[in-house]
Amino acid sequence: MLEQVILFTIIMGFLICVLLSPLFIPFLRRLKFGQSIREEGPKSHQKKSGTPTMGGIVILLSIVITTLVMTGKFSEPTVTTFLLLFVTLGYGLLGFLDDFIKVVMKRNLGLTSKQKLVGQIIIAIIFYIIANKNGFSTVVEIPGLNFGFDLGWTYVFFIIFWLVGFSNAVNLTDGLDGLVSGTAAIAFGAFAVLAWNQSEFEIAIFSVAIVGAVLGFLVFNAHPAKVFMGDTGSLALGGAIATIAILTKLEILLIIVGGVFVLETLSVILQVISFKTTGKRIFKMSPLHHHYELVGWSEWRVVVTFWTVGLLFAMLAIYIEVWI
Repeated sequence: MLEQVILFTIIMGFLICVLLSPLFIPFLRRLKFGQSIREEGPKSHQKKSGTPTMGGIVILLSIVITTLVMTGKFSEPTVTTFLLLFVTLGYGLLGFLDDFIKVVMKRNLGLTSKQKLVGQIIIAIIFYIIANKNGFSTVVEIPGLNFGFDLGWTYVFFIIFWLVGFSNAVNLTDGLDGLVSGTAAIAFGAFAVLAWNQSEFEIAIFSVAIVGAVLGFLVFNAHPAKVFMGDTGSLALGGAIATIAILTKLEILLIIVGGVFVLETLSVILQVISFKTTGKRIFKMSPLHHHYELVGWSEWRVVVTFWTVGLLFAMLAIYIEVWI
């Protein structure tokens, strides 16, 4: 029975995105919700200017509908499902505001970094309060070891760091056609396996709902992209994967499952530190995917390579958690 629910969940998530996107993309075009391309980015990206963005709205619709319908088939949704959807939609709303300011108000940088950070922190604190009142553990466990440490009330700072950090990490990775859609499908697929292994079936259903949604979106987001997910999608996906890691008590393992997102973020941090301290750049451009573009790799080659690396990270994480 549960295996069928999982299968139908991924199919439903996929079909909703595949069926809604052809209706939504022309709507975005009519509203002139086209992507503005940063002038300092690779010159080859300038031809993408005007491609409809905010496609993350379709992803979010698919996730919410699929999760509620399919969770209801298995059992009554609990606070776990509420928390998953709350953070995902909360970060998605922040991303939507960011995208709206960029494409409608024509302010290329969207929300200021302070505005975005405050919003992310508020959502993280509310998540902590609700989780804490419902008895969720504040223990952080070390992958592969029968060992953990209880952070107590300071766990709120860990949650803030994890949610803000990974939502921004996925957002930074969203720079090439299909890059985040593919890596997210792999990462959420890994967490579906890990949640299933823990008998956390609500989380497994939510995870595969996202896998179906991003794979459906990938049909239109693969190179050459007909639509971008925008911050609406990338911030929501980053918040969602961090929330799954927290609720399954696999917080540290997220560093491996989301290894591509971590490497992209580290490339930006190292680039900034190197330039400010030595005046020299480590990479031709950061995040890391732009570096490989500028050394001559085609966009499709970069994307497929990063998907492959993401798959290897996911397999390693499952091996560590399930078999060690």
